[in-house]
Amino acid sequence: MPHANKKMKGIEVPGTRQFANRVEEFPGAVDLTLGQPDFETPQPIRDAAIEAINTKSMKYSHNTGLLELRQAISDYYQSIYGADYNPNGEVLVTVGGSEGIDGILRAILDPGDEVLIPAPTYLGYEPIIELSGGVTKFVDMTETDYIATPELIESNITDRTKAVLINYPTNPTGVTYTKAQMDALVGVFKKHDLFVITDEIYGENTLEGEHISLASYPELKEKALIVNGLSKSHAMTGWRIGYVVGHKEIMEDVTAVHLYNTICASIPSQYAAIEALTTQLHVPKEMNQAYIKRRDYIYERLIDMGLEVSRPTGAFYIFPSIEKYERDSFKFATGLLETVHLAVVPGRSFSEYGEGHIRLSFACSMEELIEAADRLEKYINLLEAS
Repeated sequence: MPHANKKMKGIEVPGTRQFANRVEEFPGAVDLTLGQPDFETPQPIRDAAIEAINTKSMKYSHNTGLLELRQAISDYYQSIYGADYNPNGEVLVTVGGSEGIDGILRAILDPGDEVLIPAPTYLGYEPIIELSGGVTKFVDMTETDYIATPELIESNITDRTKAVLINYPTNPTGVTYTKAQMDALVGVFKKHDLFVITDEIYGENTLEGEHISLASYPELKEKALIVNGLSKSHAMTGWRIGYVVGHKEIMEDVTAVHLYNTICASIPSQYAAIEALTTQLHVPKEMNQAYIKRRDYIYERLIDMGLEVSRPTGAFYIFPSIEKYERDSFKFATGLLETVHLAVVPGRSFSEYGEGHIRLSFACSMEELIEAADRLEKYINLLEAS
């Protein structure tokens, strides 16, 4: 049998999926693994897709997406962040934010180029970087409350650094950045010849304060690539609609990767996205009210259990330390699932700097969250009694 790409030997199924895939082994298990809103896509968005299927052409759109959708994305960034992105050449509609990240990395990386990533971080970046010939360089943020400081970033930049990739609000920690913190980082980015990629898929799920998008810094436009989408903000995970905005010169290359990869995003999903970005911009704030209640509940429960944990200010994850019981997060998560049938994600899935923690998603219902907290407390009591 012919050999596959040698790099594939280093690619593993992410910890999120490893534990989510095991849930069915345990009838009645509670699953806090996936970052998937328990809300359903709002009806007006569904209706827009249905109407489009019945009345619009279902042929390919322009490779970069329907002009009406690109214009809606452009208008969104102008109205919210005062950012100017031309819908013709600076906006690309992708098959989810993940495809946008893949396209960016394949477009910018030469073999051996380094990408700096503040860690712990989302588990989906490193495999794409490695398959694109790049090198992942994690930046340890465990001593700075999971905030990427200017000093940390600058001290890790070398002549091999091609890009810095920051995800915020951050998966798995729920950390957000203030304007002062982002201003300080931008000061570093301006000084160096590198790309800055921000994955802002949780931007609309900022639970405290305002999301500070990199798009609001016009002085960085020539090196900034912003990834976003509707999966989290509008409960549209299965619709697979994301987008990338950036300067026209680099966007030409990202678009070239995209068109050879997918040609264009799903047409019904694009029409649904137009509705989301024109008449349904209020939806994220309504969902956030529920997330805030769930966040406050699980935070207080974890504190009462004696676990060390920070209160997340964005996204819908919380990242408690379990080191007082078990340093090996995979071992802890396996015991948790097999003993009390609660599925969470081991911290090590988010780089070595996440070890000693577990990630719980509070995108589930409050009823599930209460049951999950009860099961976690039961497991901890068993560990303490043993």
